[in-house]
Amino acid sequence: MHTQHVTRAAALAVCLATLLALIGPATAQQPAASADASAPLALHPDNPHYFLFRGRPTVLITSAEHYGAVLNLDFDYTRYLDTLAADGLNLTRTFTGVYCEPPGAFNIEGNTLAPQRDRFITPWARTDDGKRWDLTKWNDAYFARLRDFMTQASKRGVVVELNLFCPFYKDDMYRLSPQNPANNTQGVGPRNREQVYTLDKHAGLLAVHEALVRKIVAELAGFDNLYYEVCNEPYFGGVTMDWQRRIADVITDAEKALPHRHLISMNIANGRAKVSDPHPAVSIFNFHYTSPPDAVDMNYALNKVIGENETGFKGTADTHYRMEAWQFLLNGGGLYNNLDYSFTAGHEDGTFRYHDKQPGCGSPAFRKQIGTLAKFIGGFDVVKMRPTRGFVKDPPKGLAAYALAEAGRQYAVYLFGDRPEILTLDLPAGQYRVTWTDPVTGVKTDGGTLGVTDAGTGRASMKTPEYKGEAAFAIERID
Repeated sequence: MHTQHVTRAAALAVCLATLLALIGPATAQQPAASADASAPLALHPDNPHYFLFRGRPTVLITSAEHYGAVLNLDFDYTRYLDTLAADGLNLTRTFTGVYCEPPGAFNIEGNTLAPQRDRFITPWARTDDGKRWDLTKWNDAYFARLRDFMTQASKRGVVVELNLFCPFYKDDMYRLSPQNPANNTQGVGPRNREQVYTLDKHAGLLAVHEALVRKIVAELAGFDNLYYEVCNEPYFGGVTMDWQRRIADVITDAEKALPHRHLISMNIANGRAKVSDPHPAVSIFNFHYTSPPDAVDMNYALNKVIGENETGFKGTADTHYRMEAWQFLLNGGGLYNNLDYSFTAGHEDGTFRYHDKQPGCGSPAFRKQIGTLAKFIGGFDVVKMRPTRGFVKDPPKGLAAYALAEAGRQYAVYLFGDRPEILTLDLPAGQYRVTWTDPVTGVKTDGGTLGVTDAGTGRASMKTPEYKGEAAFAIERID
């Protein structure tokens, strides 16, 4: 069996070499909506913890579908993108089609990553009988759909995180994949799903991976609303760091002759971890289920964007995920994506009502709440701000306080927990305007002015209004 794989791999490598010769920036069809001279999404030069997008400082904030917008032919992504834009959200995350899930996976009802078999579209062409894929032939219909998805997102100001690869969590997932040797005409790929994304045990797939990355980079070269994530949750399923770094190198090399470079993301861990020896081309370090937001603290010194691009497994109620979003972003995170299960094929307006065992939340009401957060942060000159955990001095037990600050000028604060009568703040002398925001309703309340005449001790007192459970406020210097 090993000899057969080597022979097949060698034959496939010859075919792929021919394909690679045909792939280049000139072959990509650039959409009119995005083929201008503007640079793509970048780290902000004045504060690389945030983005620069279309000339403006940007924080990416969303509550988005479960990554099947392109690969699931039954999903109307135009209607979906209209919904995100209407809610004031500016990010979506999608998978490329090298991975899908069977119905019922992870107890998800209406899973967009679980299309019907004949409605699963991938980058590779199917054989005439539709039973297998030819890994040396591109599926033109897939790339047309991918480009149109990017175009529609661009028109609405929505940035796309294109996740290139994903490990196979269970054998039934690998059985659905074109990378399974039983499913491709070349018969390449390891029998063991945990050997797919390695440099030495891939049984011929590494050349397939590299060819796919180069093809996608060529097809999407002209889009400014894009960044690439190497692999979803690579800490599962045997994905090696050497392989991840190789894919980042391939993206970098494929864009070398292009006018612009796109940002690259790596998914680091569930919860928290300290990044060590980061790849020099990686600018975004994404985490899942990051509450409390310690991952930001641990990696802030990297001077790159720290993101949370998946939430879940804390029930189906809104409160936890709303709190998670506010705390993560007001702790210095630059990207937040709630995994929103109310988007399904047939409910692209995000109105699907899932069962109470769903591993997360999402609804029109919740997206409006996340839109409130987006508006709140959008009201600040955020690139001048840094996380300041000591701004609320000695918060009482039962109260968590997170703040972004440009010391002496502007402060964004989120409170979660028991309401104190008086807050003690680290404010220099001056006159300030206070505005309160209800994170649930979005209602703003004028908090009047706050005069600090003697803050030599680093303490100023402010009375809080009535609120239940959580509140946010802005302080802006006015003298």
